[in-house]
Amino acid sequence: MLDRFLRYTAVDTQSDPHSGTHPSTQSQKALGRMLYGELAEMGAEDIYYDREFNYVYGFIPATDNGRYRKVIAFISHMDTSPEASGKNVRPKVIKNYNGSDIVLDPAENIVLSPKDFPELLLYKGETIITTDGKTLLGADDKAGIAEIMEMAKCLLADAKKEHPEYIHGRIGICFTTDEEIGEGVLNIKLDRLKADAAYTVDGGRIGEIQYENFNAASADIMITGRNIHPGDAKNKMINAVSIATEIQSSLPRYMRPETTEAYEGFFHLTEMSGTVEKAEMHYIIRDHDRKLFNEKKQLLSDIISRLNKSYGDVIKLNITDSYYNMKEKLYPKHMYLVNAAKEEMKKMGIEPLVLPIRGGTDGANLSYMGLPCPDLCAGGHNFHGRYEYISLESMQKISKLLSALACDIYMYDE
Repeated sequence: MLDRFLRYTAVDTQSDPHSGTHPSTQSQKALGRMLYGELAEMGAEDIYYDREFNYVYGFIPATDNGRYRKVIAFISHMDTSPEASGKNVRPKVIKNYNGSDIVLDPAENIVLSPKDFPELLLYKGETIITTDGKTLLGADDKAGIAEIMEMAKCLLADAKKEHPEYIHGRIGICFTTDEEIGEGVLNIKLDRLKADAAYTVDGGRIGEIQYENFNAASADIMITGRNIHPGDAKNKMINAVSIATEIQSSLPRYMRPETTEAYEGFFHLTEMSGTVEKAEMHYIIRDHDRKLFNEKKQLLSDIISRLNKSYGDVIKLNITDSYYNMKEKLYPKHMYLVNAAKEEMKKMGIEPLVLPIRGGTDGANLSYMGLPCPDLCAGGHNFHGRYEYISLESMQKISKLLSALACDIYMYDE
């Protein structure tokens, strides 16, 4: 597992939200070709590599003689976040972690400390994989890929030996691109995957099961000002930057990411730039509750309308919905997928942590496309940055969990 994970993290697959291509970066194709080759070497069947869009598909043949007719699939994404560099990733492997500070970069004094990240202490005595303080690690979601691939290796090997203890229906595998920029299933071919239900393996710490996520939208604001010499500006100047600050200050302070948790939604100003003559702002809007989500979008629209009346229609607002809460598609009909994961975790001594996602997942869009798809843990912490880390033992347990789910899912099916 360790060798596999390190092999995947060595490939730079950082996605680019501004490229306009699919995949957004050609470097992702190196990992796609690698995974296609490894599935072929393992003996998976019906393997397909989408050369244009860089999706990888494969199947583990059924061993149940037709007893379980539905196909369960496991899905992870190849790209890493554009928020931190994914180039020249040099992981550190700390065996038998003793609970102390981990110095990632001595020169820059970058330290991974349980004082700042107390979850580290959950992994005392285990093997911890960290960054070197200069890049992200890529556990999101190369850990998920490694776990699925180890599951495939195990089940394919046992299928060849015809071990009766590994009885399962046909199992689908799919690796996607550009999940981190919201385009993970944009070009997926569900008619090729032919699954009845699926799990994304893309969550955080071991034990997480998620079937609720934010409803999400993006808001782009363009402000056109009028620049007049400040000495002669009275009743003439329209300061676009000042209007931008007025918009931000009109939104409730208690609806920001830094003041919210659990099911609470927010407005997040991700970018703002400008001059007196022109300014732009970019927000993401999030809420688990569809009614509150719509109210947030309306609140921003009302603020813009009010300011346009004051300044003379100088503000343009464009709101685009990104994805919706997958609970609306999973509950109650497909909750057997969640219950199966919970029970299989308990059998393995893993504490199930059923939590809402304060973010998005490919599973949300897949569920709305007709493929019910909750999210499972991949095991990592502090995604998208240089403090990212993961426990090797967590990855090994999660891979075994996937094997158990693949074999026992029919016991929980509706």
